[in-house]
Amino acid sequence: MKPPKPLLPSGKLPPELLERHVLDYRGTERPEVLVGPCVGEDAAVIAWPSGDFLVASSDPIVGASRGAGRLLVQVNANDIVAKGGEPCYLIVTMILPSSQGEGAAAVLMAEIDEACRELGVAVVGGHTEFSPRYEWPVLVGTMMGRARRVLRAERMAPGDVLIMTKHAGIEGMSILAQDRSDLIVHFLGEEALEEIRSWTGLLSVVPEGRLLRDLAVFMHDPTEGGLLGGFGEISRLAGRGLRLDRLSVPVHRLTARLAEGLRFDPLRLISSGVLLAVITEEKLEEAAKRLKEAAITWAAVGRVVEGEGDCPPSLDEELWRLLDL
Repeated sequence: MKPPKPLLPSGKLPPELLERHVLDYRGTERPEVLVGPCVGEDAAVIAWPSGDFLVASSDPIVGASRGAGRLLVQVNANDIVAKGGEPCYLIVTMILPSSQGEGAAAVLMAEIDEACRELGVAVVGGHTEFSPRYEWPVLVGTMMGRARRVLRAERMAPGDVLIMTKHAGIEGMSILAQDRSDLIVHFLGEEALEEIRSWTGLLSVVPEGRLLRDLAVFMHDPTEGGLLGGFGEISRLAGRGLRLDRLSVPVHRLTARLAEGLRFDPLRLISSGVLLAVITEEKLEEAAKRLKEAAITWAAVGRVVEGEGDCPPSLDEELWRLLDL
C-alpha cells in the first residue's frame, strides 16, 4: 500500500501560509510582550518586572490529533500553576505529517489559541514544519509564567497535610474513554462512557492552583504513575516520608467499578487534573474555605511524617497495560 501523497513539501511552512494558518493565533494579547511571533523574528522579547520569578516547563503531545492543541496548553499550564506561577507565555513547536495540509496546522493552532485565551496566555513563538517521517502530529509546548514566591519541597515538615483535588485517575479514565471505549461500554455501558468523556473538562488544575499558591508549601501535578507516583515523587524530592490514607482518597464510582472489572489500581492510573498540595495545619481551614467557595472537591489524603513513610518512589502506570488489553 502506497503512503498518502504529501499535500505539502517537507520542511518549514511557507511564510504566507504560516501567517495565515499559524501566526494569527496568538492567544491573549499581553502588554509586556514587546516582540511576538512574526516571520523573520528569531525570538520573543518580554518586559520583565523586578521581584518576580520566571517559571518554565515543557511537555509534548504525541500521537493525538483531535483536542491535542487544547491538551498541550492544559498540561503545560498545569505544571506552571503547580509551581505557584501564573501561566503567561507559550512557545509551540508543531511537526506534522506531510500527508496533512496546512489546514491541520490551523485546526491545532485554533485549539491552542482558544485554550490560551481562556487562561490569559500569550503565544509568543514557535516552529511549524511538515515531515514524511511522521504519521501523527508531534506537538511540543514550552510554557513560561510569573511567580511571586517559590514553592520548595525541602520546606515540608512533619505534620503538614497533603490534600488532593477532584478524584483519582481522571486523565487515565478520559484516555480509556477515547481510545478503548469498548472496555468501558462492556463493563459500564454507553451512558457511563459519555459521562467519563466529559471528564476532559476537569484536566486543568489552574483554578485550584491559583487558589492555593499563596497557602501551599509545595504543589504537584501527578501524571504518570497516578496518585501513588505523585506521592513518591514528592517524597523523594523533599527527602521526607509521606503517609497515605488510602481510604480517604476520592475514587469516582465509575472508576471504582471499572477498576474492579479490569483489576487495576485507580491510585496508579495517570491523574493529570488532580492537584496535590502540601498545606500546614494552620492554613488548612483557609484552603478548605477557598476550594468550597469555588465548588472544587478535595480531600486530605496524607501527611508528612518522620522517617520513611509508606510512599516509595514509583512510576508503575496502569494505563499502558489497559490500552493493550
